[in-house]
Amino acid sequence: MEFPSWFRSAIQRRSEHVLAQIERHSDLRKFRIEESLAYDALFSGMDKMGAPEFMDWEDKHHFKLAMENERLYLQGIKDGAQLVLALLAVPVSPGDEMVARSNTESDPVKPNDG
Repeated sequence: MEFPSWFRSAIQRRSEHVLAQIERHSDLRKFRIEESLAYDALFSGMDKMGAPEFMDWEDKHHFKLAMENERLYLQGIKDGAQLVLALLAVPVSPGDEMVARSNTESDPVKPNDG
């Protein structure tokens, strides 16, 4: 099933917005600072590939990316659930609405008065 271009564009914009929020999220700030400090220490004139600083930076970098991806995934799940709920709440088309109304207005089961 091919989604319309406006829908794909809306999903892309939402993904970019969520990613921007994640990049600015205060909980991840600590990890970004640690990663940046480790990266700066890495290039302080030492052997980059064999230095423990490189290993430290690499660990912090991958951990930060994992945290960002986890938040992006969770937000995607929330957005997907909201989308499903919104689509389920879409009003019934006019023809179907008339059928639904006629089914509820006509009471096929008459109460037994006695």
